[in-house]
Amino acid sequence: MESQERQPVAWRPRSQPLPALAVAGVGPVALALARRVLTAEDAVLARWSGVAGPGVLVLLGDTESLPWVDGVVYLGRDAAAPSLLLPCTLAPEVAPSLLERALISRAQVGTPLAVLPRAGRLVPVGAARPVSRVTLGSWLARQERP
Repeated sequence: MESQERQPVAWRPRSQPLPALAVAGVGPVALALARRVLTAEDAVLARWSGVAGPGVLVLLGDTESLPWVDGVVYLGRDAAAPSLLLPCTLAPEVAPSLLERALISRAQVGTPLAVLPRAGRLVPVGAARPVSRVTLGSWLARQERP
């Protein structure tokens, strides 16, 4: 039986940006995003849910409330791939439904999946929880340790 090599997916600018449902940061951008979130008022913080892992932070919320820091990626939902959160300004050069099937079968984790092509990361966001200032502060402190 022949082994199949994974082919990287090429991305192109999206003709019509997707409405943002999430914002993600990887590496130093994730840390900057966490610092920005920690400055938000409690009422704004209560509008977000999120997931975090080693070097990655994804926040979900309404478009108007999502924070900005330099280097973040805004993610939205393409109707052709509803289980994925894709970059709002980029579209895969393959059919989104095919990409969705391939990523879900390869990842073998829950959906939806945040797709971060430039970082080469897939982040399951189905377990997103309300953002807690204490929990986020603790995550940030762990990430900043040498």
